[in-house]
Formats: sequence, structure tokens, C-alpha cells
Amino acid sequence: MAGYTAAFDWARRHVDAGHLPTAVLGVATADGIVALDGFGASTDATYPLFSITKVLMGITSARAVERGLLTPETPLTTALPAFGADRDDVVRLRHLVSHTSGISEPPLDTATPLRIELLTRGRDFAAGTASRYSTLAFEGIAALTEHATGVPWDADTQAWASATGADGLTLDHTGSVEVVDAAEAGLDMERFRATRTPGAGLLGRAEDLLRIGAELLRIHAGATDGILAPATLQMMRRPLTGDIPRLEPYPAQHGQDWGFTFNLRTRAPGLIDPDTYGHGGWAGTEFWVHPSAGLCWVLLTNRALRAGVDADELDNAVVSGR
Repeated sequence: MAGYTAAFDWARRHVDAGHLPTAVLGVATADGIVALDGFGASTDATYPLFSITKVLMGITSARAVERGLLTPETPLTTALPAFGADRDDVVRLRHLVSHTSGISEPPLDTATPLRIELLTRGRDFAAGTASRYSTLAFEGIAALTEHATGVPWDADTQAWASATGADGLTLDHTGSVEVVDAAEAGLDMERFRATRTPGAGLLGRAEDLLRIGAELLRIHAGATDGILAPATLQMMRRPLTGDIPRLEPYPAQHGQDWGFTFNLRTRAPGLIDPDTYGHGGWAGTEFWVHPSAGLCWVLLTNRALRAGVDADELDNAVVSGR
């Protein structure tokens, strides 16, 4: 763990203090995994990734864009003609990937099938006029991608991920680490699992995400034979939210823009290096890529209510290499 002592001490300290039940922390460069350790869990443990799923679904969709099957301007009605019959705006792929679609959001553990929710939830605001975090929008991204490719979103995602060596992504919770306070935090895990949501449903190991992060760093370094073309990755990092109103739970003071599913921490006041993109997940999972520093890091853990835990501290410790 040479060079990342402070980061691993951070994870150990939070597990020892009971702030986190378990933690698996890893760091990778374009050459592969350089540090990986577990605290209260083995390094090969499978965790629910929750919203880290969003950026994996985003890569799947972006791969369809670079093959000429979609563009960010493709309307959702291309795949779902019945969508938005009572709306006077047009919801496009770029709105779905940037949380600006204005689709009213159901609970994460809704018992209603997501496709029905997508068609019936109604509108909060006109597409593109504000940003409100949406997991349901990713059902729309999956619908567009599946319509364009003819391949189910999860199989498509697992295929390209496996090509990087990340062969542990799954929708199967069997044997996975449990979220210790899911019920306390208001989530019915059995109902959530049944949604198989493309916005939060995947599980995986730290190694899987580190291999994907290493692949993205390899593309930043100029590789042209990767899971994305360099121009496609650049497109995914282009801010799509600008100065429109940011509604809960990510107001403007959090210092992020939304790109093509990536959370871009370009204005984050708590970070040493704001040249970072990635995503966090509901139970404390984190996946972040720092192109300028040439590294990515992953934290897998399993508590939704995490008083006293600030992931920006960990980000700074990783980037500083202390």
C-alpha cells in the first residue's frame, strides 16, 4: 500500500470506529490495480453498487452512440412512442443522462414495474430547464439503448465490462454483502432487488470497478482500442447542466455538473483535485477517476446512514498519495 497510507488509514479508522460496517478500498492507474485492501470484508466481496450502476449504463449507451445507433438528441419516444403523451416538451437522451428530463421520481423500491412508472409518473418540470436527480430516467436510457442494439442493458454492460477483466458485475444478490441499515434508511431491499433497475441495480467487486477505471485511464492516455473511443469519453465528460437550477439532493453548492451520466466534481469546494468524474452510491459506494492525477479509486461499503463520513477526505488522501 506504499504511497496511499493515509487513504487506507482513513478506511481502517472508519471501520474501527463503527462509522462503516466494512470497507474495501482500491486504487488503480492505467497499468492496472496498484493497491487493494479490505477492512471487515475480503477484497473479493460483492457489494450492491447502487448508483455507480448509472455510469456503467452510461458507458453502454455511449457505446451505442459511437456506433451510430443513437445520438444525445434521440427522443425517448423513438423507443417508447407512448411516453409523454401529456407533455408539451421533448425528452431526449441528453436529458435522461443529465438528470434534466423532468420525469417525476418514484421511490427506489417501488412495487410498480419501472417501465410503467416511466410512462405514467408525469412531469416535474420541462426537459432541460432544471436538474433533479433521477434513477427512473435510466429506465429510459435502457429502453433507448435496447431499442437501438437489440441487446438487454445488463447483458450489454456485462459484455463490455468483461472485456476489461471486470467479469463480476451481476444483478444477483446471492452471497453479496448486506446493507446493514437498509430498513432503517427506508429501503425495502427485497422490493428494490425486484426492480432490476438500470439506474442502481448492479452488484460487483472493487476489482471490477478498478479494472474499468484503469481502462478509462488508458483511454485518457491515448489508447484507441478500448471500450470507448477517446472522443466518446470526452463527450461523456462534457457538462450538460451548466447554470440551470439544481434541485435536491444535489444543490449547486455541492460543486458538481452532470455530464453523460458522470458526476463532474469540477466546482467541488472540498477537493484538492477537482478534475474528477465518477459516481457514488446509496450505501456509501464510491467510484472516481482523476485523469490529471492518472489514477482512480473505489470504495465499497454497506451503510446508508453514515454520520461523520466524508468521502472528500478520502479523495484528497488518495490524490495526494500520502
